[in-house]
Amino acid sequence: MIKKNSFIIFTIFILFFVSCTSYIAKQKKQEEAIRNLGEVYMSEGKYTLALQEFIRAEEIYHNDPFLHNDLGLVYMIKGKNDLAIDHFKKAVSLKHDYAPAMNNLGTAYMAKGDWDTAIDCFQKVTKNLLYVTPHKPFSNMGRAYYKKKEYKLAEKYYLDALELQPEFLKALLGLGQTYIMLNRLPDAVLTLETAVAVYERAVEKLGKDEKASPQYAVLYFELAKAYRLSQSYTKAVNAYSRIIELFPGSRQAKEAEKKAEEIYEEIY
Repeated sequence: MIKKNSFIIFTIFILFFVSCTSYIAKQKKQEEAIRNLGEVYMSEGKYTLALQEFIRAEEIYHNDPFLHNDLGLVYMIKGKNDLAIDHFKKAVSLKHDYAPAMNNLGTAYMAKGDWDTAIDCFQKVTKNLLYVTPHKPFSNMGRAYYKKKEYKLAEKYYLDALELQPEFLKALLGLGQTYIMLNRLPDAVLTLETAVAVYERAVEKLGKDEKASPQYAVLYFELAKAYRLSQSYTKAVNAYSRIIELFPGSRQAKEAEKKAEEIYEEIY
């Protein structure tokens, strides 16, 4: 009788376990479908709609590290860095080798100006040999050290990034800015000219209906700055003119026009 009761209890337990496992699997599948929709919205720049879907997905199943990484990204875009940090931490706690989430965590700390904590995150990512884009955390460390005004260390990590990905624009830009701060103007000019050349090649590949993004105007502004400090005023004006040509009607184009006028007034 005892054996029979034990068998019944065991059977009930197995059925209960299978039922729970099936229910969780169903929840997770539903959550993933909603997360995928949120990621589509995020790719389209519809961040509020994306956030709504991610929150709905979290209510169904909250142990998905990829979902928490997505939530962190949207909150960071919306300027809610503390919330972003919470979700990136959750993503890493659920998946300890989740290098992109750790890199994003470092980026969120950088947005708060917590350079040392950010650097610690990036260092952890660079130790992950399976991370497919290690140039990104190296470049991010370069940026953090640049903000800390430790320019030699910034140079080191930007160069590490460029050794892995020679045409990585963020690293080229950061290295050029670092050389300006180190008063190594020939190096700054050469680096920023390389960055602009890389971007110009990308612009040539744009389709007829595609436009160059004004966010890349900073490459030309920094190159113009390096030219101006080197007293290469004609080249500086040409760099500002290229901004106006590439990004007509933009805030950056108006600023470039003012900068060019300043040079004319300074020379003449």
